[in-house]
Amino acid sequence: MNQEKTFVPLNIAVLTVSDTRSEETDTSGRLLAERLCEAGHHLADKRIVPDDIYRIRAVVSAWIAEPQVHAVVTTGGTGVTGRDGTPEAVAVLLDKTLDGFGEVFRAISFEEIGTSTVQSRALAGVANGTYIFCLPGSSGACRTGWDRLIRAQLDATTRPCNLAELIPRLGEKR
Repeated sequence: MNQEKTFVPLNIAVLTVSDTRSEETDTSGRLLAERLCEAGHHLADKRIVPDDIYRIRAVVSAWIAEPQVHAVVTTGGTGVTGRDGTPEAVAVLLDKTLDGFGEVFRAISFEEIGTSTVQSRALAGVANGTYIFCLPGSSGACRTGWDRLIRAQLDATTRPCNLAELIPRLGEKR
């Protein structure tokens, strides 16, 4: 018995981590917001915070606690220099990590930017039923992450499996 799956729009929040970007200059956050809406999802919230572990953690924690937010995508702060601290801010919040996300992101990114991809600490996981994806801050990295990985995993019609179908019911966390 082959049951057809139907698309289910999710509420997705976008967080840009940057000490220098504003709403006017936030090309990466804007790209993610546009892409998720074009895919049929809803932008639950969009914010910009400085590259400060505790400010990042506070915003992501609030979204994790919000039953109406199904996924969070962050951009920025995943490098190895200066104040880059998104992985440190988010990793402690995760109930489970999705190690394959970072591995596949870097493999795809290698095709585009070569060995520079080793500087990416992209990661993903789940906390309180909310999926969290942390991408580098460049628009190219966000395009790669959304178009080649995240979009399909947040689409309930993706076969053989996807993360969207693991959300028990919209508006309700596990």
